[in-house]
Amino acid sequence: MQRVCFLLKVRPERIEEYRERHAAVWPEMRAALSETGWHNYSLFLREDGLLVGYLETDDFEAARAAMAERDVNTRWQAEMAPFIEELDGAPDEGMVGLREIFHLD
Repeated sequence: MQRVCFLLKVRPERIEEYRERHAAVWPEMRAALSETGWHNYSLFLREDGLLVGYLETDDFEAARAAMAERDVNTRWQAEMAPFIEELDGAPDEGMVGLREIFHLD
């Protein structure tokens, strides 16, 4: 199982609305994530807008590609794009991945 961690930056003036949107993620988006191999997926948001995402998957590139084919993902990413700073394209394409350097089971 691959552990994946990534960063994005939420615009400071949009933080509260971003939180609200993620408190009510569309059921079909949640289902699509599960169906395409995104497991144990969490987002953490610092007060200054730093967003840290974590997930586990068998193959991250395959999971991303499978989500890219879903209409619900296209719609979700279009709605989330205005919230993210320094973004060219959809938020799921702008993730800055972090290299794991330590893990304790």
